[in-house]
Parts: sequence; structure tokens; C-alpha cells
Amino acid sequence: MVKKAREGVMEFLLINHPLDCPICDQGGECDLQDQAMAYGVDFSRYREPKRASIDINLGPLVETHMTRCISCTRCIRFTTEVAGITQMGQTGRGEDAEITSYLNQTLDSEMQGNIIDLCPVGALVSKPYAFTARPWELTKTESIDVMDALGSNTRVDTKGREVMRFLPRNHDGVNEEWLGDKSRFVWDGLRRQRLDRPYVRVDGKLKPASWTEALAAAAAAMKGRKVTGLVGDLAPVEAAFALKELVEGLGGKVECRTDGARLPTGNRSGYVGTAAIEDIDAAEMILLVGTNPRLEAPVLNARIRKEASSISG
Repeated sequence: MVKKAREGVMEFLLINHPLDCPICDQGGECDLQDQAMAYGVDFSRYREPKRASIDINLGPLVETHMTRCISCTRCIRFTTEVAGITQMGQTGRGEDAEITSYLNQTLDSEMQGNIIDLCPVGALVSKPYAFTARPWELTKTESIDVMDALGSNTRVDTKGREVMRFLPRNHDGVNEEWLGDKSRFVWDGLRRQRLDRPYVRVDGKLKPASWTEALAAAAAAMKGRKVTGLVGDLAPVEAAFALKELVEGLGGKVECRTDGARLPTGNRSGYVGTAAIEDIDAAEMILLVGTNPRLEAPVLNARIRKEASSISG
């Protein structure tokens, strides 16, 4: 009886949903596809024209195919309750009900990419990743996000030697099931708009050069001069160590604190956090000094918002 009830619900869900799985980016990891395989039927009794919806523009990150939408409202609930924005909602009633953005607004959130994961069908997909790979073609590697100080648990999907996308892994003590947009879409910079060969400035203009020419030019420029190394926030440890060895070998010094900060000597607990991230869920008061967590750590900001709303509620 339960199986028959599920088949009935599935038949209703598929009345207006287009069966375009072969061209849908969600194919292979679609909740509706899995349910249809388990409880769907191989024929349809629906003979009327299927309903169609106009795609909406949510910005450069989320691509929409609203004809596939089954009105589960997960995206609306996430953007409203977790991300804290109000651009999305549902208008109309009955057959005319559809998910849309009010006044054609694009999403203004640092966590909007999570609605791609939440969407159980192919109505919301990743715009940079669209039409590049299928899930069964990808090698999945567990990793940790380095784009902010939170250390969110992530999964890196690669196709051959190319990174295709970053996805969140569930960790209730750190990032729960969310991931910030910077962390989710930063893979784009691994192969596009990227300097992958050295350049040498000749007569005021940069010209392509071989590594031998570039290193020779760098050595000539440093010879007989005082050298100081400045390490960026995202430089890997190997590169930072190589720079340290080079600069110290030339009698120079390396500085990594770009803002001039000085760590206090003695009591290490004075500047190292001793509380766990999940302790926020039980905190009575949270004090933020000189920081904007929405921009610096959006996932942490969502946890703070959740605790603040539970206290005020």
C-alpha cells in the first residue's frame, strides 16, 4: 500500500516535469531521478500540454531551468532562514504558482550557491560548472577549504588533471552542510585568467620568457641589493619556505604579517581561540571585534545568525 501511494505521488510530481535527464546537469545526482527509478512508472496517463515557466536571472553563479521546478520551496526557505535575504519567493496559486525572484532581483548573498545542492531537481544548477562534466566521470577527493579561516570540509571533484568543482561535506562541528560562494566557485581561477608562464619587462612592456630567462633576470635584479620577502595570504607552504630560503640566503629578511600585527609573547591563550566552532550553538553572548563575518567567513556568520535568531525567538 505504501509503495502504491509513493507511485501515485511520483506520478503527480512528473505530470509537469520535463523528462530531459540526458541533457540535465543534475542527471546522475538528482533526487527526483532516483525516486522515479524506484517508484515511477514507464508510462504517463497525462495527455495535456505540460506547464512551462520562464527562467529567472539569479546572477552569475546560479543557472535556472524553472520548467523543471517541483515547487518544494527549499531554495526560498534557505535564502530566507539561513542566508538571510528576501529576494526569492513563490507567486501565484494552483497551476500558476511558481518560484521567482521579486522585482527581477539577483541574489545578494555570499552563500547563494548552497541552493544548487538543495535543489532536488535540475531547476537550479551551477552556472560556471554547467555542461562540463557528469558526476560519474569525476574523481572525488575529500579536502579542507582554505579560502577562509573556518576550515570547512569540502569535496574536490576532478576530471583527469582538471578541477571541475568544489562541494561541501557535512560536518556538524564546523560548516554543517554549507559552503561559502568564494570557496565553492574559486576553482574557476585554477585554469582561467591565470598566469601560467613567466614574463619579463623589456622597455616598459611585459614579454613572455622562458623560466631560464626569467630566473636570470630576477637574479640580476637582486644582485648587490637589499631584499625583503612579502608572503601573501594564499601562498602555499612550499613556496613560502622557498622564498624564505632565497631571501635569507641573500642576507635579507621575510615578513608575513601584512597588517603589521605583532603576536604577544607569553600567554598563547591570549590570542588563540580556545572554544570550538560548535560552541556558538550554546553561547549566551558573542562579541565580535573589528570583523565582518558575513564577508570573511559566511558559513560561520550563518551559524551566528542561527544562534541569534534562536535566542531572540
